[in-house]
Amino acid sequence: MTRLTKLIAPLFLMLALMLSLPALAQEQPQPQPPDYEAWTRQADKTEDALESGQASDGDLQDLREKMVHWRDTFQAAQGTNSTRIATLKDQIAALGPAPAEGQTEAEDVAARRKELGTQLSELQAPGLKAVESYGRADGIIQQIDQKVRQRQTHALIRRTPTPLNPANWGPALTEAGDVGVHVYKEVRDNWNDFGSGPDMVGRIIVTLGFLLAAVLLLSRGRHWVDSLPSRLSVRASERSRAALIFAVSLGQIAIPFLGIVLGVAALSATDLFGAWGRPLLLSIPVAGMAFFGGFWLVRRVFPEPGTSDSPPLPIDEKQRRMAAFRATVLAFAMALHQMFSRTVLPLAGFHSQNDAFTVPERLSEASAGVWHFFMILLGAFFLFQLCNVLRKLKPGEHEAPDYRTRIVVLLGIIGRVVAVASPVLAAAGYVTAGNAILWSSIMSLALVALLIVLQDFIADLYAMATGGDQSARDALMPVLISFALVVLSLPMFALIWGARSSDLAEAWTKIKQGVSLGGVRLSPTAIVTFALIFLLGYFMTRFVQGAFRNSILPKTRLDVGGQNAVVSILGYVGMALAAVLAITAAGINLSSLAIVAGALSVGIGFGMQQVVSNFVSGIILLVERPIAVGDWIEVGAKQGVVKKMSVRATQIQTFDRNNVIVPNSDLITQQVTNWTRGSLQGRIIVPVGVAYGSDTRKVARILMEIAEDQPTVLINPAPAILFRGFGQDSMNFEIRAVLSDINGGAGVTSEINHQIVRRFADEGIEIPNAQRDVWLRNPEVLAQLASHLDAQTRSATGKVLGPAQPEPAPVNAPIPRDDAPEYDNDGDLDGDGDGDGDGRA
Repeated sequence: MTRLTKLIAPLFLMLALMLSLPALAQEQPQPQPPDYEAWTRQADKTEDALESGQASDGDLQDLREKMVHWRDTFQAAQGTNSTRIATLKDQIAALGPAPAEGQTEAEDVAARRKELGTQLSELQAPGLKAVESYGRADGIIQQIDQKVRQRQTHALIRRTPTPLNPANWGPALTEAGDVGVHVYKEVRDNWNDFGSGPDMVGRIIVTLGFLLAAVLLLSRGRHWVDSLPSRLSVRASERSRAALIFAVSLGQIAIPFLGIVLGVAALSATDLFGAWGRPLLLSIPVAGMAFFGGFWLVRRVFPEPGTSDSPPLPIDEKQRRMAAFRATVLAFAMALHQMFSRTVLPLAGFHSQNDAFTVPERLSEASAGVWHFFMILLGAFFLFQLCNVLRKLKPGEHEAPDYRTRIVVLLGIIGRVVAVASPVLAAAGYVTAGNAILWSSIMSLALVALLIVLQDFIADLYAMATGGDQSARDALMPVLISFALVVLSLPMFALIWGARSSDLAEAWTKIKQGVSLGGVRLSPTAIVTFALIFLLGYFMTRFVQGAFRNSILPKTRLDVGGQNAVVSILGYVGMALAAVLAITAAGINLSSLAIVAGALSVGIGFGMQQVVSNFVSGIILLVERPIAVGDWIEVGAKQGVVKKMSVRATQIQTFDRNNVIVPNSDLITQQVTNWTRGSLQGRIIVPVGVAYGSDTRKVARILMEIAEDQPTVLINPAPAILFRGFGQDSMNFEIRAVLSDINGGAGVTSEINHQIVRRFADEGIEIPNAQRDVWLRNPEVLAQLASHLDAQTRSATGKVLGPAQPEPAPVNAPIPRDDAPEYDNDGDLDGDGDGDGDGRA
C-alpha cells in the first residue's frame, strides 16, 4: 500500500499543478500599459541615429538593448483584455451569424450585436496598438543588427598595409618597445607609493605569499595532478577507471589556472599596474586558460600509451607523438594571440573594431600587421602539420569508419586549406580576415576535440552506472546525450565565427515565437508543453492499465481474453485523451487542424485504406471477441495459438513454433475456425483399416476398448466406432471420440494408433498393405516374341548364346492375327498398352 501511495501521489500532484495553472494565470495582476509617448521619443531618437550613421558600435548596442526592452513590453501588452475579449466573441457567436447582404434580422438582436461589437473594438484597441508598436520595435532592432553586421563585414574585408613591406618592420619594433617602456615607467612610478606607508611590510608579505602560492601551483601542482590518475586508477575498478581518470585530469586545468589567478590577483592588488599594464595583466588568465585548456585537450585526445583503455581516435604511436607536439604548440600560439590581441594589437579578428579594454595607445595598423603576421605564420604552420596527421586517420582493419573519424578527417582537409589561406590573406593586407579564419578554425577544432572527450566521458559514466563493460558505451542513451551535446554546442560555434550574444538572443526570441504551419503556430514552449502533458497522460494510462490488469479485472468473471480486451481499450482511450489534452494545453487550436484533417482523410481513403481497415477490424475483434489470446485458431492455410492481439494485427504461433502476423482484416473477412473458443472440448477421428476376412464385431469391440482407455476421452458423449465401408484393400473403420482438451488431440491419436497395432497383433487381426493381382493372357505369344528377340541378338553378335534352338521364323514375319495379344485399351493401335498407337511406351 505504501508503494502504491508513493506512485499515485506524484501523479495527482502533477495533475493538480496542471489544473491550477490557468487559475494562477488569471490571478496575476494585469501589467501596466506602456508609456507610448516615451516610446515614440525613444524610437524617433534611435531611427535618427541610424540614419545619421554617426553612432558607434557601443552606442548602437545600448540603443538595441532599449529597443529589446520596449519590444518585450509590447509583447506582454498584446494580451490586454484577452479574457474579456474572448467572452465578447462567445457572446457575439451566440447571436448567430451576421445577416448576409440584403438581409435583415430582429431589431433587438441587431442592437445587441452592434453594442457588443463596439465593446469588442474598444477592448481590442490597446492590444492592436501594442501589436503595431511591437512591429516597429522589432523593425528597428533588425536595422541595428544589419548596421552592425555591415560594419563587421567592412572591418573584415578592409585592406591594411602589408606586413611584408620592410618599411613597417622598424616602426613595429619601436612601437612595441614604447608599450614596454610605458609599462615599466608605470610600475616604477607606482613602486614608490607601494614601498611607503605604515602597512608596507604587510602588503609585501601578502603579495609575496600569493606569488609563492602561485609559483607552487604552477610548478608542482601540475606534476602532482599528472601522477594522481595513475595512482587512483590502480585502486579503482575497471568500470570506474576511465571516468575517474577524466574527473581527476580536470585538475590539470584548474590548478595551474588557479595559480595564474592568484599571481594576477596579487600583482593587481599592489596597484603597480595602471592604464598601460593592467590590460596586459588581466589578459594573462585568458591566455593561461587557452594554453592549459589546450594542453589538457591534447593529452585527452592524444593520450600517452597505457593511460587510456580506448583512445578517442584511431592513431598509431608515431602519429600520436607528432600530433600531440603540434597541437601543444598551437595552444601556445593561441595563448599569445589571446594575450596581446585586442589589448595592444588591433586587427585581431571578429569584433576587433569594438575592443574597449586596451592600452591607452595601441600599435598602428601597419605595425600590428607585422606582429600579427608572425603569430599567424606560427599558428598556420603547426595547424598545417597537425591537419596532415588528422587527414590520414584510418580505422583498424576490422573496424568500420565511424562518424567521428570521418569528421576529423574532413576537418583535417579543411584545416590545411585554412593554414595556407590565412597567411596569404595577411600578406596581402587583409590581416583582420586572416586572423579571423585562422584562430576561429583552431578554436573550432578545439571545440570538436572537447565534444569528443565529453562524449567518451559520458559513455564511461553510463557504463559505470549500469555496471556494463565497454560494449555499454555504445548503448542508445550515451548516443542521445552525445547528440544533445552537439546541438548545445552550435551556439558556441556561432560565437567563435563572429556571432554576437545579441544575435543568439534574437535567434532564441524568433524560435520562441515559433513557426506557423497550416494555421498552427509551433514554438519550443508549445512543443515542450505538449511533450510533458502527453508523457503525463501516457504514464497515467499505463498506471490505470496496470491497476485494472493486476487488481480489478482478476476479481471479475472475465476470462483472460476479455481482460486483455478491456486493458487494450483503456490504453487506446487513454492515449487519445492524452493527445487531446496535450494539444489543448500547448495552445494549439484544434479547429485550425480541420483542413489538415480533411486532407489526411483523403490520403487515408486512398493510400491507407488497408491500415484503417485493419484498425477498425482490430476494434471489432476486441469488442466482439470472437477470438482471444490462447485460442487455437485456423485462418486460411495457417493454424496455431493466438499469442498477441493488437489494433493492427494478430500474432499467431504455429505448432512449428513460427510466429505468423495476420492482419486483423483477414480475421474479419475470411473464414476462421476457432478450435478452443468457449470450450476446450473437441472431437478426433482415427481411421483404421483391417484385412478382408476379419471379424468386424471383434474389431469394433477392440477399438471401443482402446478409445475408452484414453483418460481425456469423454464418457458423455461416448466414443463411437463406425464401420465406414469396403475399400479396395481393406475394410474401413473409424474411431470418433470427444476429448476434454482438444489441444492434446495429436497425442491421443498417436497413443490410439500405438495401442491398435499392439492389440491387433495380439488378436491376430491383419492390417493389410495395398496389393495388386497381375494376369497374363496368351503367354505362348509372349514366348514367341522372346524367341524372335533372341534370334535377332545372335545374328547381330555372331555368337551362340545357348544350346541350339530350332530355326526361328523370320524376324519380320507377320504374327498370325489370331495369335496377337488382346488389350482392353480402346484405341490402342500399337499394342504397347498406352492406347495411342504411336509404337512408344
